[in-house]
This record gives sequence, structure tokens and C-alpha cells, in this order.
Amino acid sequence: MAILRFHALKESITYKPNTFIEKGKRSELFGTNVFNENTMRQYLTKDAFKGVKSAIEEGKKINRNVADQVASSMKDWALSKGVTHYTHWFQPLTGATAEKHDAFFETLEDGGAIEKFGGSQLVQQEPDASSFPSGGIRNTFEARGYTAWDPSSPAFIYETTLCIPTIFVAYTGEALDYKTPLLRALNTIDVAATDVCKYFDKNVKKVTSFMGWEQEYFLVDKNLVACRPDITLTGRTLLGHSSAKGQQLDDHYFGSIPNRALNFMRDLENQCMLLGIPAKTRHNEVAPNQFEIAPIHEEANLAVDHNSLLMDVMGRVASRHNFKVLLHEKPFANINGSGKHNNWSLSTDTGINLLKPGKTPMSNLQFLTFFVNTIKAVYENEELLRASIASASNDHRLGSTEAPPAIISVFIGAQLTKVLEELEGVTKGKLSPEEKTDLKLNVVGKIPDVLLDNTDRNRTSPFAFTGNKFEFRAVGSLENCGNPMTVLNTIVAKQLKEFKKEVDVLVDDKNFKKDEAIFNVLREYIKASKDILFEGNGYSEAWEKEAKKRGLSNNKNTPEALKVKVHKSTINLFEEMGVMSKIEAEARYEVEIESYIKHIQIESRVLGDIARNNIVPTAVKYQNILIDNVKGLKDIFDKEYTNLAKEQLNLIKAISQHIDGINSNVTKMIEERKKANLLTDVTKKAEAYCQNVKPFLEDIRYHCDKLELLVDDELWPLTKYRELLFIR
Repeated sequence: MAILRFHALKESITYKPNTFIEKGKRSELFGTNVFNENTMRQYLTKDAFKGVKSAIEEGKKINRNVADQVASSMKDWALSKGVTHYTHWFQPLTGATAEKHDAFFETLEDGGAIEKFGGSQLVQQEPDASSFPSGGIRNTFEARGYTAWDPSSPAFIYETTLCIPTIFVAYTGEALDYKTPLLRALNTIDVAATDVCKYFDKNVKKVTSFMGWEQEYFLVDKNLVACRPDITLTGRTLLGHSSAKGQQLDDHYFGSIPNRALNFMRDLENQCMLLGIPAKTRHNEVAPNQFEIAPIHEEANLAVDHNSLLMDVMGRVASRHNFKVLLHEKPFANINGSGKHNNWSLSTDTGINLLKPGKTPMSNLQFLTFFVNTIKAVYENEELLRASIASASNDHRLGSTEAPPAIISVFIGAQLTKVLEELEGVTKGKLSPEEKTDLKLNVVGKIPDVLLDNTDRNRTSPFAFTGNKFEFRAVGSLENCGNPMTVLNTIVAKQLKEFKKEVDVLVDDKNFKKDEAIFNVLREYIKASKDILFEGNGYSEAWEKEAKKRGLSNNKNTPEALKVKVHKSTINLFEEMGVMSKIEAEARYEVEIESYIKHIQIESRVLGDIARNNIVPTAVKYQNILIDNVKGLKDIFDKEYTNLAKEQLNLIKAISQHIDGINSNVTKMIEERKKANLLTDVTKKAEAYCQNVKPFLEDIRYHCDKLELLVDDELWPLTKYRELLFIR
């Protein structure tokens, strides 16, 4: 293993990737491999084009004739680009994407063959669903599941395959993926937000949820990763002493991008352009070898698809450049981990961003309506929002000094806080003409000016307003964005629905003017939800104590956080909004809690294996070298050897202590794992893994990392942090 490590280091140093050459302007490449609106206009008949547009914009069903026309056109377009296969591309509850490739090739009775692809193959397929997680919705011996075309997310070509984005459902109709609940949530936010928008503009017919993700990741040399079974099997380092130089000089953040990394980025961005992913930003992140890519904001469903696709493409492109992409939230200890900020906003079909103030008091009142309702939705559902980002890997990041805490709070800035305080002070009931004028001109009317000076951000806030959008900063880098986006859009839709009911009651039953009713309801919401607002340091112990006083949850691990997903209130929320049934909601809890168990179980097995089969034998080998040295000194110097071999003797003793620490802790960890595995209740099993198994990972790591400092570098079997973290 040690020989492999040094060979890998040599390969890393001498490796010279080919310089990537960009082909053409980005604008000319964008969407070239996407069956988008421009391509459809070229290949589809007018009726077929109209049918697809109606499906995308109005949710209308596509009839069989139109489906056949679309399929035929897709096939012709794909074949013209050298494509040989097609696949229904979907996002099961594994967190990864899934695909089964079928050739366009069909045989004929006369022994010949043709390329064939019809409407039935486009609209629906029946993949084997038995091995995908279902949370008990179906038995493993029941293989039938269905993928169904999602026309709102355009088909694309990757390499030689036509990929058709689809939903994935069980034979009995329940969703087995992330896309189906998201599409339902986007529909419900559209309906609820459009109804509220009509208070301000009767011409609004549709509201669209937009999202822009910021994907953080690490690049590590592939040869060096080959000598790290922990990275290979778990996506992170389970042991490894900190490098003398890490991120403490702050010299990597926004620094000059290393040439090797830049070549990778250019290649990745080129693929993004071809696939219609609007990659805009690239830069060095805080930790060594850590980078970020971010796109222009898109419709939320498409943005989720693009992020899922990107994570897959990143791995393939990295391999060409002799890199391994690490998307784990905490691949290295004691340096920053990776997140995936989700920037969320709502826009109307009339071109108005509902979270951006306008030029008139009425447009600003509309802004305040959606702004305050979003805050209220987060306050009422902060625990559910926390659950939407819970995972074994994100637990390493939340609450550390590089990420928001597990306590969900909202940052809006001091100036907007003052605006809400002034609105809270509005007299309850009907407003006099003077009060209404003063409110509109001096409070609401000045919001755009306030935002001009309210540009700072609080990096410790999980949910921050950043001028014209909310940024959900606590999402994990490895996570499918569909999960948190489903929850966020659902809770805001529910809140807007309640808001409209309350305003209508004041207008219809109590004869309030519309704007008076809106001000009155907003006033109560501000008062009721102000405990969720926090401007200070989210890392401080003082905030933990204050948050507890305010009644905010602080679920620091996944088993704690996920419990809310099966609360009666959560199930009622999803059922009422038509996003998930009780069966679907409970199934997702089962899938996510089992995923947590499996991740901790795998990590404990991998670390136990490495510790006993690599670290301990290496330590013993070095210890034997020291023992032989001491014996030699004794033979030569006799009585004087004790003083001469003092350091060697101390080393031998220290190594023995750490070997004992490793072996005893691995034995205890295995025993606790056995006990946990006997539990049949998944919640109790997850708690046992969290409380009784997981702590041993740190105990074992401690002794391994100490041995790394004691054992001869030439014998050490694993590539070290100082080797992994700096691109050569």
C-alpha cells in the first residue's frame, strides 16, 4: 500500500492534462444538444408544437397523435447528431440519477432493421423498480414501476444517448422520485401565488418558482484517491491528520484558479453549454482544492434537473482530467466543507419578481405581501425546512464554522427589520386617510431606497434575504435540490392560501378596503413570526440559548431532524396541498432514515477495516524497526543504551498505546453495531447508530491520526492531507 502511495504521488506530479480548447462562443453552443423551443420549431409540426407548449405552460395532456409526432421528430433530431440510444432519465430516492438505455434499433420480419421510436416509448416506460428505495410502498419482488415524460423539462443528448426527463411512480401510482412531489408543489405555489397576485394585478395568470443553485465541490487527483479506500467507498476521508498548511492563510478563496482545475472547468462549462445548463460563475472556494460553479437562475423544476445532471457530468469530465470530484459535504476534517445554496424567488407571467420592490407603493405592498408571507411560512415550518436538508453527510457541516447552524432562522438586514417594525406598529383596524398616506409614502414607498443600502449578508444565516430573493444556505452539496424545493414551495403556498382567506374575510365581512385588509393581516403576521428573525452570529452559544427561549428547534442530527416528516401536521400539510399522500410522506421518512443508517454503517465498517488491516500493521512494522534499533544499541553500548534509546523507547510505548486504542475501540464499535442491527424499529436503529456507533469513528480516527505523526512517512500506506489538498 505504501508503494502504491508513492507511485500515485509520482503519477500526480508528472501528470500533464491536455489543454482544453473551447469551441465557439458560449452563446452559439448553448442548448445545442437540447430539444428546446428553437429545436422544436424546426422539427415539429405547428399542431405538435402547440400541443407541447400547452402541456408545458398550462399542464394540458398531450394526445397520442401529438406524442407520435414529437417522438418521430426527437428521433430524427437525435439521429442527425449520431445518437444510437434513448433513455427515460429520472431521479429516484437514491439521490442519484437513473437511466436504462434502449436502442432505436428494431428488426423487421424480412431480416432487415430500422430505427424506431414512437409516442408510446416517449410518454411511458416500465423499468424494473424492485431495487430502488420505496420506503415500503412496494415489495422487493414487485418489479413494476413507471416512468412518464415530463415535457416541461426538455430532452437532451448526452454522448450518444437521447435523455428524456421523466417522473418515476409505483405501479399503484405513488411517487418514487424527487420530481413528482416537486411538480405538484410548483403547481400549488402557482395557484396560491396567482390568487394573491390578483389583489395587485388582475392580468397575472401564472406565477413561476425560480431557483439558482451554487454548487461547491472538491477536486482531488484520481491517482491519489486510488490509495484512499475511505474516499472511494464513502466519499470522504475517515482519517488523516491535518496538513500544516490548510486554509488558514485565506489565500485560496477567490484566488487564481490552478491551470489543471481551469482546464477541467472549461471542459465542464463546455458540456454545460451543450446541455443547456446556463453556467455563469466559477471561482476558488475557501478550502484548498475547493471550487464553485453557479448558473443563471431558472424555473425550479428545470434548475433541479440541471443540478442533478451537472453532478453526474462533473464526475465524467473530471475523470478525463485525471481528477476525482468530491461532492460530500465534509470530505476533509478541520477545513471548510461544501454546501449548495438554493436561491429562491417567484415571478409572474407579466415579468414581475414578487420578491423585488417596485417603483410604486402598490408594487411595494405586493413585495411586502410575499416577503412577509415567506417569513411566516418559514416560522411556522422551520422544523420541516430543517428536515428537508437532513442527511448523514450534511450533519458534519451544519453548525460548523463554515456553514449555517441547525437552527433555522431568517436574516433580512437591519433596514428591512425597521420597516417590519414600523408596519407592526400600524393601528389595528381601519386606517384613516392620513395614516394610509403616511404608511404608503413613508414606509412602503421607501423600501427600494432601503434595499440599496441593505446589501450585506449574514453567512451564518440558514435562510437569508439577499435583495430580490431568499437564499436557503443550509442545503448540502451532495443533496438533490428537489427535496428542499418541494418543502419550501409547499409551505409558502399553504401560507399564501391562508393569507388570502384572512384578507377576503376582512374585505367581504368587515368592509375593509383591500389595502387596509392586507396591512392588517401583514401586521399580525409580522408580530406572530418575528421570533424567526435573527441578525447576529448564528455560531454563538448565546444564539442557541436565545433560540431555545424563542421556541425554535435545534435538531443537530438527522434522526432528530427527520421525525417531523411523519408528524400528523406535516402529513396533513402535504395532503391538503396535494403534494404527497400519507403513504408517500411516510415512505420518504423510511427511505431517508434507512439511508442514514446505511451511511454510518458503511463508514464504520470501512474505518474498522482500514484501521486494523492498514494502520495497525504499518504501526507494528515501524515499531519492530524501532525495537530492532533498540536491541542493536543495547548490543553495542550495553548499559548506556537506555539513555541513547530514550526517544525510541518512548515512541515504541506511544505506538503501543495507540494500537491498543484502535483495537479496543474497533471491537467496541463492532459490538455496538451488532446491537443496533438487531433493532427492528428504524427510528430506534438510527438513534443507536447515531448515539452509540458514530462516536467511535472519532475515537478511532484520533489514534490513527496520532500514528500518522509517529510512523515513518515511507511506510505510511495512505495519501496524506498535504498530498491530497494541493493540485500539482
